[in-house]
Amino acid sequence: MAGIAISKAGAATSGLPRYALFGGVLAAAGLPIYIHAPKFYVDEYGVGLGALGAVLFALRLVDVVQDPALGWLAEATRGARGAAAAIAGCAMAVAMLALFAVAPPVAPLPWFAGSLLVLFSAFSFLTITFYAQGVAKARDLGAQGHLRVAAWREGGALIGVCAAAAAPAALMAVTDAPFAAFALIFAAAALAAVLAMRPEWHGAARAVSLTGFATLLGDRTARRLLVLALVNSAPVAVTSTLFLFFVESRLMAAGSSGPLLIVFFLAAAASVPAWSRAAARLGAKPALMAAMALAILSFGFAALLGPGDVALFAVICLASGAAVGADLTLLPAIFARRIAAMGGAEGQAFGLWAFMTKFTLAIAAVALLPALEAAGFRSGTDNPQAALMLLTALYALLPCVLKLVAIALLAATPVEET
Repeated sequence: MAGIAISKAGAATSGLPRYALFGGVLAAAGLPIYIHAPKFYVDEYGVGLGALGAVLFALRLVDVVQDPALGWLAEATRGARGAAAAIAGCAMAVAMLALFAVAPPVAPLPWFAGSLLVLFSAFSFLTITFYAQGVAKARDLGAQGHLRVAAWREGGALIGVCAAAAAPAALMAVTDAPFAAFALIFAAAALAAVLAMRPEWHGAARAVSLTGFATLLGDRTARRLLVLALVNSAPVAVTSTLFLFFVESRLMAAGSSGPLLIVFFLAAAASVPAWSRAAARLGAKPALMAAMALAILSFGFAALLGPGDVALFAVICLASGAAVGADLTLLPAIFARRIAAMGGAEGQAFGLWAFMTKFTLAIAAVALLPALEAAGFRSGTDNPQAALMLLTALYALLPCVLKLVAIALLAATPVEET
């Protein structure tokens, strides 16, 4: 009997690298595409920044609104997750090729919009399904299973973000079409990840209805965790929206943006094992609160920086990146543990989770950029002191306030630690 138990534990553990690979590929189709795609379409096809910005905002709204529906779909296809994931993975690969490797057969702007719509819809469905499957995987792993799954998944995701952010620039050294090469590599990696995950997809079919959402929202702890996800993701949404502007106009170091982003994401990836060990030893809630305090310290120091303080800002990127590593690892693990205790509806649960975490990006874009413009801020030019002070306040001080609210919410939320 002991031999059987060891065999089962070993089998469950052996699948975790698959979660890292799949998480890395998914992450490569997320934030890096918001960085690469607009510049590519401006440089290659002369599409206007204003038009691209409007399309990206509209797509972000669609992406946010459809997440609960995709959560319902992920739950409805629970009995055929392997097939559903394969279809969505192929759609994501084809959309990436259409975006970067195929000359638009129609006007570039609608081709851009259509390709991204398919890409982000497939990405969202796969992300929700992937996180839902992680709940079942954690059950197989036993004690600290949710933390172990989250550590592999989010560690792989952060490595994927770093690789995708750096890949086009690196490929310029070997090809005249770096973005087409990136798309081909991504498509191959996506298919490999889908194949690698095949043994992990499992789940019995069951009846699904919209009452699953009501059950989730009716649970006080689950509801608090969803609100916490919304508030806690807001600082990252704020800093992501304003990062390039802060580096360019406050630090006067536009050329350092790429390396600083890599420092941030590498710090997040490197911190994941440490946060996982801290959560296993101290508990996920205390470890997450410590990370939130670290984030406040790093954001606060950013408010003191000025032109030329690139080295100091790199240290802040290290600290804030490490704090984000905890956010991405511990909070989803806490939520997954609660959903497991409730006994189901993982797809719908993570559909709502995705809605909460993405909604802040849309709100940040709508609220922050017009506020800066109204203060007289203009990218790439000399800006009035009032505009620079507002930029600093929004980038550095607003996240501190939001993190304090998140700490208060977490302190008031009961968390199962086993």
